[in-house]
Amino acid sequence: MTSITAESVAAVQRRTRTVLMIGQVLAGLGMGATLSIGAILAAEISGSPAFSGMAATMVTLGAALAAIPLARLARRAGRAPALATGALTAATGAVIAIVSAGAQSFALLLVGIALIGAGTAVNLQSRFAAVDLASAATRGRDLSLVVWATTVGAVSGPNLIGPGETLGAYLGLPDLSGPFLFTVVAQSLAAVLYLVGLRPDPLRVAAAWQAEQERVTRDEAERTGSVPPTPTAAVDDRPGIRLAILSIALSHATMVSVMAMTPVHLTAHGASLVIVGFTISLHIAGMYALSPVFGILADRVGRRTTIAVGQGMLAASLLMTGFGAESEGWVVAGLIFLGLGWSASTVAGSALLTESARPDRRPIVQGRSDLIMSASGALGGALAGVALALLGYAGLSFVSMALVATVVVALAVTRRSATGAVQRAAVGREANDVRPANRG
Repeated sequence: MTSITAESVAAVQRRTRTVLMIGQVLAGLGMGATLSIGAILAAEISGSPAFSGMAATMVTLGAALAAIPLARLARRAGRAPALATGALTAATGAVIAIVSAGAQSFALLLVGIALIGAGTAVNLQSRFAAVDLASAATRGRDLSLVVWATTVGAVSGPNLIGPGETLGAYLGLPDLSGPFLFTVVAQSLAAVLYLVGLRPDPLRVAAAWQAEQERVTRDEAERTGSVPPTPTAAVDDRPGIRLAILSIALSHATMVSVMAMTPVHLTAHGASLVIVGFTISLHIAGMYALSPVFGILADRVGRRTTIAVGQGMLAASLLMTGFGAESEGWVVAGLIFLGLGWSASTVAGSALLTESARPDRRPIVQGRSDLIMSASGALGGALAGVALALLGYAGLSFVSMALVATVVVALAVTRRSATGAVQRAAVGREANDVRPANRG
Protein backbone atom coordinates (compact mmCIF):
# COMPACT_ATOMS: atom_id res chain seq x y z
CA MET A 1 0.00 0.00 0.00
CA THR A 2 1.39 3.38 -0.99
CA SER A 3 -0.52 5.39 1.63
CA ILE A 4 -1.73 4.07 4.97
CA THR A 5 -4.52 5.85 6.81
CA ALA A 6 -6.93 4.86 9.55
CA GLU A 7 -9.69 4.62 6.93
CA SER A 8 -7.66 2.32 4.67
CA VAL A 9 -6.72 0.12 7.62
CA ALA A 10 -10.40 -0.17 8.63
CA ALA A 11 -11.32 -1.09 5.05
CA VAL A 12 -8.68 -3.84 4.93
CA GLN A 13 -9.88 -5.12 8.31
CA ARG A 14 -13.48 -5.37 7.07
CA ARG A 15 -12.39 -7.20 3.92
CA THR A 16 -10.13 -9.53 5.88
CA ARG A 17 -12.87 -10.38 8.35
CA THR A 18 -15.30 -11.21 5.52
CA VAL A 19 -12.80 -13.41 3.68
CA LEU A 20 -11.86 -15.26 6.87
CA MET A 21 -15.51 -15.85 7.75
CA ILE A 22 -16.19 -17.40 4.32
CA GLY A 23 -13.04 -19.49 4.70
CA GLN A 24 -14.25 -20.74 8.08
CA VAL A 25 -17.55 -21.84 6.56
CA LEU A 26 -15.69 -23.89 3.95
CA ALA A 27 -13.31 -25.31 6.54
CA GLY A 28 -16.20 -26.30 8.78
CA LEU A 29 -17.89 -28.18 5.95
CA GLY A 30 -14.71 -30.11 5.31
CA MET A 31 -13.67 -30.81 8.89
CA GLY A 32 -17.05 -31.48 10.52
CA ALA A 33 -17.73 -34.73 8.69
CA THR A 34 -14.21 -36.14 8.95
CA LEU A 35 -13.94 -35.57 12.71
CA SER A 36 -17.03 -37.71 13.25
CA ILE A 37 -16.26 -40.46 10.77
CA GLY A 38 -12.54 -40.59 11.55
CA ALA A 39 -12.92 -42.26 14.94
CA ILE A 40 -15.33 -44.85 13.56
CA LEU A 41 -13.11 -45.61 10.56
CA ALA A 42 -10.04 -45.89 12.80
CA ALA A 43 -11.82 -48.37 15.06
CA GLU A 44 -13.00 -50.44 12.08
CA ILE A 45 -9.66 -50.62 10.27
CA SER A 46 -7.63 -51.23 13.45
CA GLY A 47 -10.11 -53.77 14.77
CA SER A 48 -10.19 -52.26 18.27
CA PRO A 49 -12.18 -49.36 19.80
CA ALA A 50 -9.11 -48.57 21.93
CA PHE A 51 -7.51 -47.11 18.78
CA SER A 52 -10.51 -44.95 17.91
CA GLY A 53 -8.98 -42.05 19.82
CA MET A 54 -6.07 -42.05 17.40
CA ALA A 55 -8.20 -40.18 14.86
CA ALA A 56 -8.57 -37.15 17.12
CA THR A 57 -4.97 -37.61 18.20
CA MET A 58 -3.63 -37.45 14.67
CA VAL A 59 -5.81 -34.45 13.72
CA THR A 60 -4.52 -32.48 16.69
CA LEU A 61 -0.99 -33.78 16.23
CA GLY A 62 -1.07 -32.68 12.61
CA ALA A 63 -2.31 -29.26 13.70
CA ALA A 64 0.49 -29.09 16.25
CA LEU A 65 3.16 -29.97 13.70
CA ALA A 66 1.79 -27.39 11.25
CA ALA A 67 1.43 -24.56 13.80
CA ILE A 68 5.01 -23.26 13.92
CA PRO A 69 5.83 -23.68 10.20
CA LEU A 70 2.62 -21.87 9.24
CA ALA A 71 3.31 -19.13 11.79
CA ARG A 72 6.81 -18.64 10.40
CA LEU A 73 5.46 -18.60 6.87
CA ALA A 74 2.91 -15.98 7.92
CA ARG A 75 5.61 -13.83 9.52
CA ARG A 76 7.81 -14.12 6.42
CA ALA A 77 5.27 -14.02 3.56
CA GLY A 78 1.96 -12.98 5.11
CA ARG A 79 -1.27 -14.59 6.26
CA ALA A 80 -2.60 -15.54 2.79
CA PRO A 81 0.24 -17.91 1.77
CA ALA A 82 0.24 -19.53 5.21
CA LEU A 83 -3.51 -20.15 5.31
CA ALA A 84 -3.60 -21.40 1.69
CA THR A 85 -0.70 -23.80 2.30
CA GLY A 86 -2.45 -25.29 5.33
CA ALA A 87 -5.73 -25.71 3.43
CA LEU A 88 -4.07 -27.52 0.51
CA THR A 89 -2.24 -29.79 2.95
CA ALA A 90 -5.59 -30.74 4.51
CA ALA A 91 -7.07 -31.49 1.07
CA THR A 92 -4.12 -33.78 0.34
CA GLY A 93 -4.66 -35.57 3.63
CA ALA A 94 -8.31 -36.25 2.76
CA VAL A 95 -7.25 -37.90 -0.51
CA ILE A 96 -4.82 -40.12 1.42
CA ALA A 97 -7.57 -41.04 3.91
CA ILE A 98 -9.80 -42.23 1.04
CA VAL A 99 -6.95 -44.37 -0.31
CA SER A 100 -6.30 -45.82 3.16
CA ALA A 101 -9.93 -46.92 3.49
CA GLY A 102 -9.61 -48.88 0.25
CA ALA A 103 -6.26 -50.38 1.25
CA GLN A 104 -7.47 -51.04 4.82
CA SER A 105 -4.19 -49.51 6.01
CA PHE A 106 -4.35 -48.10 9.52
CA ALA A 107 -0.92 -46.47 9.21
CA LEU A 108 -1.87 -44.71 5.97
CA LEU A 109 -5.13 -43.53 7.55
CA LEU A 110 -3.20 -41.95 10.42
CA VAL A 111 -0.95 -40.13 7.95
CA GLY A 112 -3.94 -38.81 6.03
CA ILE A 113 -5.75 -37.64 9.17
CA ALA A 114 -2.57 -35.96 10.43
CA LEU A 115 -2.37 -33.96 7.20
CA ILE A 116 -6.04 -33.05 7.56
CA GLY A 117 -5.00 -31.60 10.92
CA ALA A 118 -3.28 -28.79 9.01
CA GLY A 119 -6.81 -27.55 8.31
CA THR A 120 -7.31 -27.19 12.05
CA ALA A 121 -4.10 -25.16 12.21
CA VAL A 122 -5.54 -22.89 9.52
CA ASN A 123 -8.72 -22.43 11.58
CA LEU A 124 -6.66 -21.49 14.60
CA GLN A 125 -4.52 -19.00 12.71
CA SER A 126 -7.61 -17.47 11.11
CA ARG A 127 -8.82 -16.22 14.48
CA PHE A 128 -5.50 -14.45 15.01
CA ALA A 129 -5.52 -13.08 11.45
CA ALA A 130 -8.88 -11.53 12.31
CA VAL A 131 -7.26 -9.27 14.91
CA ASP A 132 -4.07 -8.24 13.08
CA LEU A 133 -5.74 -4.88 12.43
CA ALA A 134 -8.39 -4.86 15.18
CA SER A 135 -8.45 -2.24 17.94
CA ALA A 136 -8.07 -3.27 21.58
CA ALA A 137 -11.69 -2.34 22.31
CA THR A 138 -13.08 -4.73 19.66
CA ARG A 139 -10.42 -7.43 19.62
CA GLY A 140 -12.56 -10.05 21.34
CA ARG A 141 -15.56 -9.29 19.14
CA ASP A 142 -13.64 -9.40 15.83
CA LEU A 143 -11.91 -12.63 16.80
CA SER A 144 -15.17 -14.23 17.88
CA LEU A 145 -16.98 -13.30 14.66
CA VAL A 146 -14.50 -15.34 12.63
CA VAL A 147 -14.81 -18.21 15.12
CA TRP A 148 -18.61 -17.92 14.86
CA ALA A 149 -18.51 -18.24 11.06
CA THR A 150 -17.34 -21.83 11.49
CA THR A 151 -20.83 -22.63 12.82
CA VAL A 152 -22.45 -22.86 9.39
CA GLY A 153 -20.04 -25.40 7.98
CA ALA A 154 -19.20 -27.20 11.20
CA VAL A 155 -22.82 -27.86 12.16
CA SER A 156 -23.65 -29.02 8.64
CA GLY A 157 -20.47 -31.09 8.33
CA PRO A 158 -21.34 -34.01 10.63
CA ASN A 159 -24.75 -34.27 8.98
CA LEU A 160 -22.98 -34.79 5.66
CA ILE A 161 -21.85 -38.24 6.79
CA GLY A 162 -24.96 -39.84 5.29
CA PRO A 163 -24.86 -37.92 1.99
CA GLY A 164 -21.12 -38.45 1.85
CA GLU A 165 -21.55 -42.19 2.15
CA THR A 166 -24.22 -42.11 -0.56
CA LEU A 167 -21.98 -40.10 -2.86
CA GLY A 168 -19.02 -42.35 -2.07
CA ALA A 169 -21.02 -45.47 -2.88
CA TYR A 170 -22.18 -43.93 -6.16
CA LEU A 171 -18.55 -43.18 -7.09
CA GLY A 172 -17.41 -46.64 -6.01
CA LEU A 173 -15.37 -45.46 -3.02
CA PRO A 174 -14.70 -47.69 0.01
CA ASP A 175 -17.15 -47.68 2.94
CA LEU A 176 -16.88 -44.71 5.35
CA SER A 177 -14.60 -42.78 2.98
CA GLY A 178 -17.21 -40.73 1.11
CA PRO A 179 -17.35 -37.83 3.62
CA PHE A 180 -13.66 -37.11 2.95
CA LEU A 181 -14.65 -35.90 -0.51
CA PHE A 182 -16.20 -32.83 1.08
CA THR A 183 -12.88 -32.06 2.76
CA VAL A 184 -11.02 -32.22 -0.56
CA VAL A 185 -13.39 -29.79 -2.27
CA ALA A 186 -13.92 -27.41 0.64
CA GLN A 187 -10.24 -27.03 1.54
CA SER A 188 -9.24 -26.51 -2.08
CA LEU A 189 -11.81 -23.73 -2.45
CA ALA A 190 -10.62 -22.17 0.81
CA ALA A 191 -7.02 -22.08 -0.43
CA VAL A 192 -8.07 -20.18 -3.57
CA LEU A 193 -10.16 -17.81 -1.46
CA TYR A 194 -7.25 -16.91 0.83
CA LEU A 195 -4.82 -16.29 -2.03
CA VAL A 196 -7.28 -14.10 -3.93
CA GLY A 197 -9.20 -12.42 -1.10
CA LEU A 198 -6.47 -11.51 1.39
CA ARG A 199 -5.01 -8.72 -0.75
CA PRO A 200 -3.49 -6.63 0.69
CA ASP A 201 -2.28 -9.02 3.36
CA PRO A 202 -3.53 -8.01 6.84
CA LEU A 203 -0.34 -8.96 8.65
CA ARG A 204 1.81 -6.87 6.33
CA VAL A 205 -0.61 -3.94 6.56
CA ALA A 206 -0.50 -4.22 10.36
CA ALA A 207 3.30 -4.02 10.34
CA ALA A 208 3.26 -1.03 7.98
CA TRP A 209 0.56 0.72 10.04
CA GLN A 210 2.52 0.22 13.26
CA ALA A 211 5.65 1.65 11.60
CA GLU A 212 3.62 4.62 10.36
CA GLN A 213 2.25 5.28 13.84
CA GLU A 214 5.74 5.16 15.33
CA ARG A 215 7.03 7.56 12.67
CA VAL A 216 4.26 10.05 13.41
CA THR A 217 5.05 9.84 17.12
CA ARG A 218 8.74 10.46 16.53
CA ASP A 219 8.05 13.37 14.20
CA GLU A 220 5.73 14.95 16.76
CA ALA A 221 8.33 14.50 19.49
CA GLU A 222 11.02 16.13 17.36
CA ARG A 223 8.69 19.03 16.50
CA THR A 224 7.81 19.72 20.12
CA GLY A 225 11.19 18.80 21.59
CA SER A 226 9.60 16.26 23.92
CA VAL A 227 10.62 12.69 24.71
CA PRO A 228 8.52 10.17 22.73
CA PRO A 229 6.41 7.99 25.04
CA THR A 230 7.35 4.36 25.52
CA PRO A 231 4.76 2.12 23.81
CA THR A 232 2.57 0.27 26.31
CA ALA A 233 3.21 -2.95 24.34
CA ALA A 234 7.01 -2.60 24.47
CA VAL A 235 7.36 -5.69 26.67
CA ASP A 236 5.52 -8.98 26.94
CA ASP A 237 3.03 -9.57 29.76
CA ARG A 238 4.49 -12.96 30.58
CA PRO A 239 1.94 -13.96 33.27
CA GLY A 240 -0.84 -13.09 30.82
CA ILE A 241 0.79 -15.18 28.08
CA ARG A 242 1.25 -18.16 30.39
CA LEU A 243 -2.35 -18.02 31.64
CA ALA A 244 -3.71 -17.65 28.11
CA ILE A 245 -1.74 -20.60 26.76
CA LEU A 246 -2.63 -22.80 29.74
CA SER A 247 -6.36 -22.05 29.58
CA ILE A 248 -6.52 -22.52 25.80
CA ALA A 249 -4.52 -25.76 25.85
CA LEU A 250 -6.29 -27.50 28.75
CA SER A 251 -9.75 -26.41 27.61
CA HIS A 252 -8.97 -27.88 24.20
CA ALA A 253 -7.66 -31.10 25.75
CA THR A 254 -10.84 -31.44 27.80
CA MET A 255 -13.04 -30.87 24.76
CA VAL A 256 -11.14 -33.23 22.46
CA SER A 257 -10.98 -36.03 25.04
CA VAL A 258 -14.73 -36.22 25.61
CA MET A 259 -15.90 -35.22 22.13
CA ALA A 260 -13.69 -37.76 20.34
CA MET A 261 -15.01 -40.65 22.40
CA THR A 262 -18.68 -39.70 22.20
CA PRO A 263 -19.30 -41.23 18.71
CA VAL A 264 -17.69 -44.48 19.85
CA HIS A 265 -19.68 -44.49 23.09
CA LEU A 266 -22.98 -43.80 21.34
CA THR A 267 -22.51 -46.38 18.57
CA ALA A 268 -21.50 -48.99 21.15
CA HIS A 269 -24.86 -48.36 22.86
CA GLY A 270 -26.81 -48.83 19.63
CA ALA A 271 -27.08 -45.24 18.37
CA SER A 272 -27.24 -44.80 14.59
CA LEU A 273 -24.83 -42.68 12.55
CA VAL A 274 -27.63 -40.14 12.16
CA ILE A 275 -27.86 -39.73 15.96
CA VAL A 276 -24.10 -39.51 16.20
CA GLY A 277 -23.98 -36.83 13.54
CA PHE A 278 -26.81 -34.88 15.20
CA THR A 279 -25.05 -35.00 18.58
CA ILE A 280 -21.75 -33.78 17.19
CA SER A 281 -23.57 -31.06 15.24
CA LEU A 282 -25.10 -29.69 18.43
CA HIS A 283 -21.72 -29.88 20.15
CA ILE A 284 -20.06 -27.94 17.34
CA ALA A 285 -22.91 -25.42 17.43
CA GLY A 286 -22.05 -24.91 21.09
CA MET A 287 -18.43 -24.38 20.15
CA TYR A 288 -19.10 -21.66 17.61
CA ALA A 289 -22.66 -20.28 17.57
CA LEU A 290 -22.35 -18.11 20.70
CA SER A 291 -18.72 -17.11 20.26
CA PRO A 292 -19.67 -13.45 19.50
CA VAL A 293 -21.42 -13.33 22.87
CA PHE A 294 -18.25 -14.52 24.58
CA GLY A 295 -16.15 -12.10 22.51
CA ILE A 296 -18.26 -9.14 23.58
CA LEU A 297 -18.24 -10.46 27.15
CA ALA A 298 -14.44 -10.65 27.08
CA ASP A 299 -14.23 -7.05 25.83
CA ARG A 300 -16.61 -5.76 28.51
CA VAL A 301 -15.98 -7.76 31.69
CA GLY A 302 -12.43 -8.93 31.00
CA ARG A 303 -10.57 -11.88 29.52
CA ARG A 304 -9.93 -13.68 32.82
CA THR A 305 -13.55 -13.46 33.97
CA THR A 306 -14.74 -14.92 30.67
CA ILE A 307 -12.20 -17.76 30.95
CA ALA A 308 -13.63 -18.52 34.41
CA VAL A 309 -17.14 -18.64 32.93
CA GLY A 310 -15.88 -21.11 30.34
CA GLN A 311 -14.38 -23.37 32.98
CA GLY A 312 -17.68 -23.42 34.84
CA MET A 313 -19.42 -24.60 31.68
CA LEU A 314 -16.81 -27.29 31.09
CA ALA A 315 -17.27 -28.56 34.65
CA ALA A 316 -21.05 -28.66 34.17
CA SER A 317 -20.66 -30.62 30.92
CA LEU A 318 -18.43 -33.22 32.54
CA LEU A 319 -20.94 -33.74 35.33
CA MET A 320 -23.67 -34.29 32.73
CA THR A 321 -21.70 -36.80 30.65
CA GLY A 322 -20.35 -38.47 33.78
CA PHE A 323 -23.56 -39.03 35.74
CA GLY A 324 -25.72 -39.27 32.59
CA ALA A 325 -23.46 -41.49 30.48
CA GLU A 326 -26.24 -44.02 29.84
CA SER A 327 -28.72 -41.38 28.71
CA GLU A 328 -28.55 -40.01 25.17
CA GLY A 329 -30.31 -36.84 26.35
CA TRP A 330 -27.72 -36.09 29.03
CA VAL A 331 -24.86 -36.87 26.68
CA VAL A 332 -26.25 -34.44 24.11
CA ALA A 333 -26.71 -31.74 26.78
CA GLY A 334 -23.20 -32.38 28.07
CA LEU A 335 -21.73 -32.08 24.58
CA ILE A 336 -23.49 -28.73 24.09
CA PHE A 337 -22.05 -27.34 27.33
CA LEU A 338 -18.69 -28.82 26.42
CA GLY A 339 -18.73 -26.72 23.25
CA LEU A 340 -19.87 -23.58 25.08
CA GLY A 341 -17.12 -23.88 27.69
CA TRP A 342 -14.51 -24.40 25.01
CA SER A 343 -15.78 -21.36 23.13
CA ALA A 344 -15.68 -18.98 26.08
CA SER A 345 -12.24 -20.12 27.19
CA THR A 346 -10.72 -20.13 23.69
CA VAL A 347 -12.09 -16.74 22.59
CA ALA A 348 -11.11 -14.98 25.82
CA GLY A 349 -7.77 -16.79 26.04
CA SER A 350 -6.88 -15.90 22.44
CA ALA A 351 -7.71 -12.23 23.04
CA LEU A 352 -5.63 -12.26 26.22
CA LEU A 353 -2.72 -13.89 24.39
CA THR A 354 -2.77 -11.35 21.56
CA GLU A 355 -2.76 -8.30 23.81
CA SER A 356 -0.16 -9.79 26.18
CA ALA A 357 2.50 -10.24 23.45
CA ARG A 358 4.53 -7.51 21.79
CA PRO A 359 3.22 -6.74 18.28
CA ASP A 360 6.43 -7.89 16.60
CA ARG A 361 6.36 -11.21 18.49
CA ARG A 362 2.66 -12.00 18.15
CA PRO A 363 2.83 -14.43 15.17
CA ILE A 364 5.47 -16.55 16.91
CA VAL A 365 3.73 -16.47 20.30
CA GLN A 366 0.45 -17.34 18.61
CA GLY A 367 2.11 -20.20 16.75
CA ARG A 368 3.53 -21.58 19.98
CA SER A 369 0.14 -21.37 21.62
CA ASP A 370 -1.42 -23.27 18.72
CA LEU A 371 1.34 -25.87 18.96
CA ILE A 372 0.76 -26.41 22.68
CA MET A 373 -3.02 -26.36 22.20
CA SER A 374 -2.93 -28.98 19.46
CA ALA A 375 -0.36 -31.13 21.27
CA SER A 376 -2.54 -31.07 24.39
CA GLY A 377 -5.51 -32.14 22.31
CA ALA A 378 -3.47 -34.91 20.69
CA LEU A 379 -2.39 -36.24 24.07
CA GLY A 380 -5.93 -35.95 25.40
CA GLY A 381 -7.33 -37.81 22.42
CA ALA A 382 -4.75 -40.59 22.76
CA LEU A 383 -5.35 -41.06 26.47
CA ALA A 384 -9.12 -40.77 26.03
CA GLY A 385 -9.26 -44.00 24.02
CA VAL A 386 -7.40 -45.83 26.75
CA ALA A 387 -9.53 -44.23 29.48
CA LEU A 388 -12.69 -45.24 27.62
CA ALA A 389 -11.52 -48.83 27.43
CA LEU A 390 -10.48 -48.95 31.11
CA LEU A 391 -12.89 -46.62 32.89
CA GLY A 392 -15.81 -46.21 30.52
CA TYR A 393 -17.33 -42.98 29.27
CA ALA A 394 -18.34 -41.80 32.75
CA GLY A 395 -14.85 -42.43 34.11
CA LEU A 396 -13.34 -40.45 31.25
CA SER A 397 -15.58 -37.50 32.10
CA PHE A 398 -14.67 -37.51 35.78
CA VAL A 399 -10.94 -37.82 35.09
CA SER A 400 -11.13 -34.83 32.74
CA MET A 401 -12.26 -32.69 35.70
CA ALA A 402 -8.59 -32.46 36.70
CA LEU A 403 -7.87 -30.33 33.62
CA VAL A 404 -10.62 -27.87 34.51
CA ALA A 405 -9.40 -27.68 38.10
CA THR A 406 -5.89 -26.82 36.91
CA VAL A 407 -7.12 -23.80 34.95
CA VAL A 408 -9.27 -22.63 37.87
CA VAL A 409 -6.26 -22.77 40.18
CA ALA A 410 -4.14 -20.85 37.66
CA LEU A 411 -6.82 -18.16 37.42
CA ALA A 412 -6.91 -17.81 41.20
CA VAL A 413 -3.11 -17.63 41.46
CA THR A 414 -2.74 -15.01 38.74
CA ARG A 415 -5.59 -12.95 40.18
CA ARG A 416 -3.94 -13.01 43.60
CA SER A 417 -0.57 -12.12 42.06
CA ALA A 418 -2.12 -9.24 40.16
CA THR A 419 -3.81 -7.96 43.33
CA GLY A 420 -0.53 -8.18 45.20
CA ALA A 421 1.28 -6.29 42.47
CA VAL A 422 -1.28 -3.48 42.60
CA GLN A 423 -0.98 -3.28 46.37
CA ARG A 424 2.83 -3.19 46.22
CA ALA A 425 2.68 -0.47 43.58
CA ALA A 426 0.34 1.56 45.80
CA VAL A 427 2.66 1.17 48.79
CA GLY A 428 5.59 2.25 46.62
CA ARG A 429 3.76 5.35 45.49
CA GLU A 430 2.90 6.26 49.09
CA ALA A 431 6.55 5.79 50.11
CA ASN A 432 7.68 8.04 47.28
CA ASP A 433 5.17 10.67 48.38
CA VAL A 434 6.38 10.56 52.00
CA ARG A 435 10.14 10.42 51.34
CA PRO A 436 10.64 14.05 50.16
CA ALA A 437 8.84 15.37 53.25
CA ASN A 438 11.11 13.31 55.55
CA ARG A 439 14.19 14.64 53.83
CA GLY A 440 12.92 18.19 54.32
